[in-house]
Amino acid sequence: MARPSPFSGLMQRHSSTPHYQTFPTTPPVASGPPPAEGDPSLYHTFSGVLSDGASSRTCGTNGNGKGHTPMPMKQLIILAVISLAEQTALNSISPYLPEMAGTFPGVDKGSVGLSVGVIASSFALAQFSTNFFWGRLSDKIGRKPVILMGTLLTAACFILFGLCRTLWQAVIVQAIMGLVNGNAGIVSTVLGEITDRSNQSSVFSYLPVVYGIGGITGPLIGGILVHSASTGLFADYPYLLPNVAAAVFLILDLIFSIFLLDESLEGAKSLPPLGERAKSLFVWLWKFTASAQPSYIRPCTPNLQSQTDQQEESGYFSGDASPPALFPEVSSPPSYKSIITPRIAILLITYGIFNLSNASYNSLYPIFVSSEPPTGRGLSPKEIGLSLAFVGATTIAFQLLLFGPFQERAGNQWGYRLSLLGFTAAFWAMPLVGYYDGSNPSSKFWLWVELGSILFLKTISTIVGLSCVMLLITNSSPNDSTLGTLNGLAQTLSAGGRAIGPLVSGGLFTASTAVPQGEFLVWGVFGGIAAAGAVLSILGVKWRGFEMVEGGDGGAAEGETDETGLLRERENS
Repeated sequence: MARPSPFSGLMQRHSSTPHYQTFPTTPPVASGPPPAEGDPSLYHTFSGVLSDGASSRTCGTNGNGKGHTPMPMKQLIILAVISLAEQTALNSISPYLPEMAGTFPGVDKGSVGLSVGVIASSFALAQFSTNFFWGRLSDKIGRKPVILMGTLLTAACFILFGLCRTLWQAVIVQAIMGLVNGNAGIVSTVLGEITDRSNQSSVFSYLPVVYGIGGITGPLIGGILVHSASTGLFADYPYLLPNVAAAVFLILDLIFSIFLLDESLEGAKSLPPLGERAKSLFVWLWKFTASAQPSYIRPCTPNLQSQTDQQEESGYFSGDASPPALFPEVSSPPSYKSIITPRIAILLITYGIFNLSNASYNSLYPIFVSSEPPTGRGLSPKEIGLSLAFVGATTIAFQLLLFGPFQERAGNQWGYRLSLLGFTAAFWAMPLVGYYDGSNPSSKFWLWVELGSILFLKTISTIVGLSCVMLLITNSSPNDSTLGTLNGLAQTLSAGGRAIGPLVSGGLFTASTAVPQGEFLVWGVFGGIAAAGAVLSILGVKWRGFEMVEGGDGGAAEGETDETGLLRERENS
């Protein structure tokens, strides 16, 4: 009788956390001793599939939902390193990008804004086309391989970007960088998998702090290192040095991730090692391009039993008639209809508007303040970098000291709504900033006060909105097996907004230079878009399950668990 292939255990992908069927299907037996009769965990086991995603991450709570799971500090630190390195690298471009675009052949002063928008949009548009793929791939092969691949390829792209001499070279490199970079969504997915509702609010609130630090280090690196070398290769390529520094940050991040980042996808533990799968790829290529298979996959011993034992010990099945699979077979993925419920669809639309507003602002600010009056305010790249770094430092203080109490009182939904209203005010206030008058020294002071106040409002809106919307998306996932897909879809819409924003805002700014007080046009249009997003979030982002954080207290009726409260709400609706 033929023995079952030892690879058979690898042919079924497991989800990142256990998911159970309701009766009459017998649930799988969990590892460890069986729970005693009356154990509250028995109820949680079977109610997880009924609560529309509200209870699939309650593994740190007790029966009353009041427990608190310790935060996984080691993994949080390495995820912070990953996010910090990437945000530092990406933010390092903004201070010098308008100046860099102006040096390209065929780009005159009147078209700098449009050129900057095209470069920035090429990155986001490429991300729009691949973010969903990276999220789906991470559900299949694991989170860590996708993060490592994205980090390495992004570092290579930064080196190439510093060597660009024409507009189309910059556009192509930025597009490639966007194609290979899906780490933002994967990091959010990992955070959702290593936390539960007892600690996820605290954990997610620290990620924007890391983004804020990246908003300081990135502009400083880009603003200070550009033109800092007077001889050699860096003098010939004045924008190469800040890009080399960004690539170094990413390579250090890659080294840390290789040795310290743990795989959070539970099913990935049964996958073959990456090296073994690379060897399998070679086998498959050999098989389909040659008439014979490599010798090491043929039976090499006449004793079938000893051969099988040898294969089991080595973990590589060289006697198989065909090479091993590159990936395990997976069950059919959840349908899009089961993932994109009406409430999730509205949330994702507003998330796209949120990122459209944020990306438009980030693209418009350096173009606006670096342009000559009367349309712009005439700041240098170094002054732009320092302004962004200063505001980043003050907003980190807000995040660490005030965001917790604010979020506790306002909640995820109102925090998100207020962030879109803050974007609206910041857009409409920016063209009101005064000019620097050389004959009046105090005008420089008031210019910085006005710019700093508006940037402070905008950055607070960014970090509050980002913290809240990540929690809203995580809490809205039907179950953990769809979390990577949902985050990938969210990042896809985010990239769509970031692709449209810089391109349209740069084009509008270029057009506004020919119109008296034309800066009011571009800032006013995007302020109106942010206002529309705020109205949609107030009217459409409504669900009690979004607020179920910190111990699972989602406002259920007294005596109810989180699961029964949400189940009752779902039945009533």
